[in-house]
Amino acid sequence: MSFKTGTCLVLLLSLCSPVMSLAWVKGIYVTQPTMESSKNVRYLVENAKAFHINTFVVDFYRKSSRYQKNIAMVKANGIRYVARIVMFPDGALDSQIKSETYLERRYQQIREAISLGADVIQLDYIRYRPTQRPSRQNAENIYKIVQQVETLLQGTGVLLEMDIFGVAAHKEALAIGQNAVLFAKSLHAICPMVYPSHYEPFRYHATRPYETVYSSLVALRQQLAHRPDVKVHAYIELYNYRYPLSRQNKINYILAELRAVRDAQADGWYAWSANNKYSLLFAILRAQNTPSQ
Repeated sequence: MSFKTGTCLVLLLSLCSPVMSLAWVKGIYVTQPTMESSKNVRYLVENAKAFHINTFVVDFYRKSSRYQKNIAMVKANGIRYVARIVMFPDGALDSQIKSETYLERRYQQIREAISLGADVIQLDYIRYRPTQRPSRQNAENIYKIVQQVETLLQGTGVLLEMDIFGVAAHKEALAIGQNAVLFAKSLHAICPMVYPSHYEPFRYHATRPYETVYSSLVALRQQLAHRPDVKVHAYIELYNYRYPLSRQNKINYILAELRAVRDAQADGWYAWSANNKYSLLFAILRAQNTPSQ
């Protein structure tokens, strides 16, 4: 298998390449510390190429030489770089929503990610705190920020996507201010976090990963019926953190989620592991006769 390392030349060339809009996304989440470890990145890239994973969603908080070098390695191996920008780590306060100083720091992160060759900007934690008074204005306020980022990306060719809570896949979430129909006006893709462990009643959904993921994605597609051009990239989880699972049950859990994404006619998936442990996912993909979708 051909494996390419990153260089400054590769990075410059990648910045000139057209942004990839993939027909089917297969991605994994990568933290910034993981991306700054060349050993870890080589391991992930080698397995990504072996199992047809085409996208890395990578945290970006600050530029570093190691991050820059390893992002170049990722792109040199034909893997799409999605820069994950955490907008409001604890959920937004009104004061943060209205603070030009606060928002400018996030916009500067986005500019730096673009300079590193980001193919896509993914906005996460772009919502109010759950304790916010429910109001349709909340989503309007969040959408103004989305529009600011959309303007920032104009002329760059970089795509914009946004993460939403699983509950917002079913209907507008008035307290946190997430409205998929409204946001779709400015997005290339919406990424619902359809983790069964996050749906109440917890025990019920823990034993029904397929039904939980499938129903959420179908509901989101129904919300977006007037915008078939907007992609749906589902975030799935590799274990249920509320209820320990045996190895075989984890395998069944993941397979159920992957099948639900396909059956619901989403446009792909991002696998979430907070500590970037993907050996079980790779084993599942290895065991399949054809590249997983």
